[in-house]
Amino acid sequence: MRKLSVLLFAVVAVSLASCKYQKNNTIEQHDARKGDEWVYGVSPDSAARQLKNKYTANPDLEKRANDIREKLYGKTGA
Repeated sequence: MRKLSVLLFAVVAVSLASCKYQKNNTIEQHDARKGDEWVYGVSPDSAARQLKNKYTANPDLEKRANDIREKLYGKTGA
């Protein structure tokens, strides 16, 4: 029973300590594309200009992607 309580305490302590892990695991980096409308759009609330590109669907590529998916993951019965 003593081992179980020590193990439970250790799990709780680690889980509570990991809550703030990503807050401390950051680094400030220079953004080479800061203010670039192509990447970030004209304002923080707008979509990026590169998202406006529309491509025509190519059924051959879709078939190829499905064949690759089937080869990697097997047939799915959906």
